[in-house]
Amino acid sequence: LDLNGELQLGLTTHVNGELRQSGNTKDLLFSVPRLIATISEGIKLHPGDVIATGTPKGVGAGFSPPKFLVPGDKVEIEIERIGKLTNTVQ
Repeated sequence: LDLNGELQLGLTTHVNGELRQSGNTKDLLFSVPRLIATISEGIKLHPGDVIATGTPKGVGAGFSPPKFLVPGDKVEIEIERIGKLTNTVQ
C-alpha cells in the first residue's frame, strides 16, 4: 500500500517467457477496495473468488501480426507480492 492506502502492485503476463503484458493495480479505473465493496453489495464473496477487471494492453489481437495462443503455449501471470499462476494452453 502507498501512503494513501492504495494498492500499487505490478502485474505481468509472459507467454513462453516473452513479456506480453505489464501493468499496475494503480492504473485500475476503480480501486480494489471499491471493487470488493461494490460487488459485495450484490453477492457474497468467498476466499478464492476471482474478480475479473479487464487486462492491461498487450492482448494477442493487438500485435501486428496478431499473436494468438496455441496449444502448448505456457502462460505465466504474476501479481507482485501475491504470486504467480502458470498454465499450459491445451
